[in-house]
Amino acid sequence: MVHLKKIHLDLNRYPTRDQYPFNLKIFQKATTLEFSSTVTFFVGENGTGKSTLLRALCRKCDIHIWEEERRPSLTRNVHRDKLHHALDINWTNGKVPGSFFSSDIFRSFAQVLDEFAAADPGMLRYFGGKSLMSQSHGQSTMSFFRSRFGLEGIYLLDEPETALSPRSQIELLQVLSKAGEAGHAQFIIATHSPILLACPGATLLSFDSKPVQPVDYEDTDYYQIYRDFMINRGKYFQRG
Repeated sequence: MVHLKKIHLDLNRYPTRDQYPFNLKIFQKATTLEFSSTVTFFVGENGTGKSTLLRALCRKCDIHIWEEERRPSLTRNVHRDKLHHALDINWTNGKVPGSFFSSDIFRSFAQVLDEFAAADPGMLRYFGGKSLMSQSHGQSTMSFFRSRFGLEGIYLLDEPETALSPRSQIELLQVLSKAGEAGHAQFIIATHSPILLACPGATLLSFDSKPVQPVDYEDTDYYQIYRDFMINRGKYFQRG
C-alpha cells in the first residue's frame, strides 16, 4: 500500500536561497512528487539532493534519525536541517509509523539497542534474535531489514547497499519486493545500486533531471555504466 502519496516543496517558506540545502539546484524550483508504487527509488549523482530530501522527508514524517552527537565544525549552518519546514505531505489513510536507515548511523542504533537489550533481552527478537553488534556490518544490516520490514509502515533508506555484498543486495531486493507485494509497507530509497533498482514494479525518480523526473531502469547511468564496464572493461585500463 502507498501510505505517503505526495510531497510538495514550497519555495515561499525558504529562510534563505544562499545556503545548503536551499541552494541546491534541484530545490530552486517548486517540486511536487507523487508516489504510486510501494517502492520508489531516488537516483542521481552525488550532491544532487537525494539524501537531503530523504532526511527532510523523514523529519516531516516525525521519524527519528539515530545520530551521534554532532561535533563542532569549522563553519556553522543554522539552516542545515530546516528543509522539512518547507515540505507539505499527503497521506493516503492517515499517518503511519516508520523508520530511517543509513549505513553511516546504523552502528549508533545497534549500540543503543544493545544497551536496551542488556536490561530487556527480549527486545532482540524483533531484530533477528541476537545482538546486532555480534554480527558483521552486512549481517546485522540484513537482520534488521528482514525483521523490521515485516511491520506496517513507511521506510526511508539512504544507500542501504553500502555494507552489502552483491549477493546480500539480491537478498534485500527480494525482501523489498515481497514486503511491497504484501501491501503493508512503503519504501523510499536513495541508492546507487543497479541491483536494487531492478526491483519489479518500482518507480525510479532521477535527481539528475531538473525538475525530478521518472526514468526507466535501462536509461539510468548506473545500469549503463555497469553494463558498459562489464562488456568493455579492458578499455578502462588501456595506456594512452
